[in-house]
Amino acid sequence: MTGPKRVGVVLAGCGFLDGAEIHEATCTLLSIDRRSARLLAMAPDVPQLHVVDHRSGQPVAGEARSVLAESARIVRGQIHDLATVSARDVDALVFAGGFGVAKNLCSFATEGRRMQVLPDVERLVREVRNAGRPMGFICISPVIAARIFGPEGVRVTIGDDAETAAAIESWGARHVDCKVDGIVVDERLRIVSTPAYMLGPWIAPVAAGIERLVSAVLEMA
Repeated sequence: MTGPKRVGVVLAGCGFLDGAEIHEATCTLLSIDRRSARLLAMAPDVPQLHVVDHRSGQPVAGEARSVLAESARIVRGQIHDLATVSARDVDALVFAGGFGVAKNLCSFATEGRRMQVLPDVERLVREVRNAGRPMGFICISPVIAARIFGPEGVRVTIGDDAETAAAIESWGARHVDCKVDGIVVDERLRIVSTPAYMLGPWIAPVAAGIERLVSAVLEMA
């Protein structure tokens, strides 16, 4: 008899302007727990690109924080260094969103179409793909799937933002417009995505999309 599915969740800090989007991360954790799956939360042990004052929306000069330490806030300290995780440890992998994805897990925020994915993030994503295990990408995080699997024509969504969609398609991926509470499923590559706060506007519709994403990912696992 098999045990509960093991779902890895990748976080990018704590706070939507410089880390993981907290609502998206919490909705993801709740959706996983409701389905009696086991959580393996992780983040890279790297510095944040910068620290943003979430009241003013502006970077704070001279302040530095760790992506791993900040991510630990969301999961009550139960966090793993992403560098120590392999595809053997998970049955599925989900990326929460937030600008930290585009700043700390890849360089989309600063380099746009020339972006690079953090090496350990790309390693793990490729391992999970090669193992035939499903993945979910929330909010802005589908740019990671698009950058890595663009040559394979992966289908993803970030909602309907034309500029980001154009970047995604420039890598060979296919962008599919989607409502906030919907999902796009690439059955061939076993990748699911949802717009979340790329569209918003607030928690309920974002949570509905994340619920569908987690459900679809676990059905594939």
